[in-house]
Amino acid sequence: MPKAATRVRRKTVRFSCDAKDAHEVCLVGTFNDWAPGQSPLRRGADGEWFVDLKLAPGRYEYKFIVDGQWCCEPGQPDQYCDACGLVCNEHGTMNRVIDVV
Repeated sequence: MPKAATRVRRKTVRFSCDAKDAHEVCLVGTFNDWAPGQSPLRRGADGEWFVDLKLAPGRYEYKFIVDGQWCCEPGQPDQYCDACGLVCNEHGTMNRVIDVV
C-alpha cells in the first residue's frame, strides 16, 4: 500500500522594513531563489513596507532591494542589524536570517 503524502505546514511570516522615501521595495532570499520582483512589498499608511509569505519550517536567508539597492536594512550598512541574525554570503556581504518553526 502506498504511503500517504505528508503535507508540510506553512506559516505566514511578515517581512517589513522602514523605507519611507522608497519608490519600490522587493524581498529576495533562499525562499524565492533570490529573484528580484518575485516578492514585492506594499507600502503601508505609515511608510513602512511589508509582505506576508507562507513558508515551510526551515532557515532562510534574505535581503531587501530598495530602489535597486540590495541591503539587509534600508539606510544601514550590512553589518548593522538590530535584533536579527546576519550571516556572511559568497559575495562578501551579509544576509539576514530567519528561522521558521
